Amino acid sequence: MTSEPLLPPASPGDPTALPPLFATPTVRPGRVRGGFSLRGVEPIEPSAPVPLEQVRRRHHLATPSATAPDRFQEQQDIDWGLVAAFRTLVANRLAAAMGEDWRSRGDTESERTETGPIPVDRAAQEQFGWTVIEDLLREHTADAVKTGSNEAWTPQQRAVLAQAIFDAVFRLGRLQPLVDDDRVENIFILGHRQVLLELTDGSRIPGPPVADSDEELIDFLRFLANRSESNPRPFSESTPRLHMKLDGGSRLAATAWVVSRPTVVIRRHRLKIDSLQTWVDRECLSPACANLLAAAVRGAWSIVVAGPMSAGKTTLMRALCAEIPREEAIGTFETEYELFLSESGKHEIVIDWESRPGVGEIGADGRAAGAFELSDALSDSFRFALSRQIVGEIRGPEVWTMIKAMESGTGSLSTTHAATAEACVRKLVTCAMEAGSHVSRDLALEKLSGCLQLIVQLNRRIETLPDGTQRLRRWVSEVVLVEPGEREIGYALEPLFGPCSTGPAQATGIAPPQLMALAEFGFDAQLLQAEADGRGWRP
Repeated sequence: MTSEPLLPPASPGDPTALPPLFATPTVRPGRVRGGFSLRGVEPIEPSAPVPLEQVRRRHHLATPSATAPDRFQEQQDIDWGLVAAFRTLVANRLAAAMGEDWRSRGDTESERTETGPIPVDRAAQEQFGWTVIEDLLREHTADAVKTGSNEAWTPQQRAVLAQAIFDAVFRLGRLQPLVDDDRVENIFILGHRQVLLELTDGSRIPGPPVADSDEELIDFLRFLANRSESNPRPFSESTPRLHMKLDGGSRLAATAWVVSRPTVVIRRHRLKIDSLQTWVDRECLSPACANLLAAAVRGAWSIVVAGPMSAGKTTLMRALCAEIPREEAIGTFETEYELFLSESGKHEIVIDWESRPGVGEIGADGRAAGAFELSDALSDSFRFALSRQIVGEIRGPEVWTMIKAMESGTGSLSTTHAATAEACVRKLVTCAMEAGSHVSRDLALEKLSGCLQLIVQLNRRIETLPDGTQRLRRWVSEVVLVEPGEREIGYALEPLFGPCSTGPAQATGIAPPQLMALAEFGFDAQLLQAEADGRGWRP
């Protein structure tokens, strides 16, 4: 469920121009007061993190006297302790009505209450959640009147608080407006006090706080990890790292206890659907290079997209996948979902596997109970009649999953972090050797050079324009053909485009015989040669 529309952005450098944390919710279809009540249900958890009476008093003292605060001021006025207390009560009542696993129940399951079954698909959960929130706010107001408190909420304040509670339970709480802001590409949270927003032009501005203490930030990360619908993940002192996909497709990486302050980085994938032509239109890729890459994908060549962080590797990967014929059945294998090929509408059959870290005791095989690794998924996938197997980001031993997919002859694609194409080969060899002492450098090189055919290298740079504004540029800086080489090195790299450190790589004019096999898939040798001779596109 998406959040409310944002205010039109003002100056990117003005942090107060960011959208409000919680807008007034619009009337949602079916948001009607139910005929049942959950009053009197005891909380499932032993106690709420903050007693309601305590936060009521704090909220009363902090309530502003201003009659018309602006939308940004509304976020400043929210008592987040009160929101956290309500979040726990709402979650408890949902668990009491729908079961402890209310976040992961299927569409056809239901739990019977006094008034009948409650459907537990996502939309029904959220509708029921609104009813619970309204009940709790009504009870809170009635109790305040009974105790003689002079606290009174305006309709606007009540709506803002209700939306804040809803976002805390079902969305990302105080993070939601930052994730929704199309100007923001990366969110850096360095402890609860320091929030930096990296914008699409590469500049950084301060952001609003997302928690009132480091403990509150960790508590919310735990809540976020545990409520994941399809793949709950642990986050504790014994498991001090968290990697997960957020609703809407953003990627979250967090760590605590092993750093001086809890740290979170959220990467927003602004472009889920892309094409090679779009890269050409943005002057990130030459036409001849786009033609070659499209033909290589259709011809089932195996490709690795490499580059530094935030260079656009995943975005280019989606553009390459868009060249896969629609009729092919595709399997994707990722530690956290990022490709979203099933949502592109460009392919009829996409089966997307995601690894699961597992929790609990370590078994005799060295794996935590319930763990599901990419290697498991790849082994299973051979029974799913796939035309192509695509392994996502390579950061470690999962390179063997990539190699197995490429050795299957399916035209696999992957991404990894590397500064140059040659460094990419060294990185993949290092990752392969992490599997254990039985993997030698020679074995890793033999496997890679025998199955990997192209490396597409990306680069990025933040440029300052004459008017003082900044622009973030990304481009394909190098495309090389990988072949087995002499034993001393183990591989050979043929530069087909680039390298170029200032803009899109230009064709070198080298056209090995292997390229001619791509003619039936649309490769245009004359276009490549014209670019190399300076008769066509120029950077």
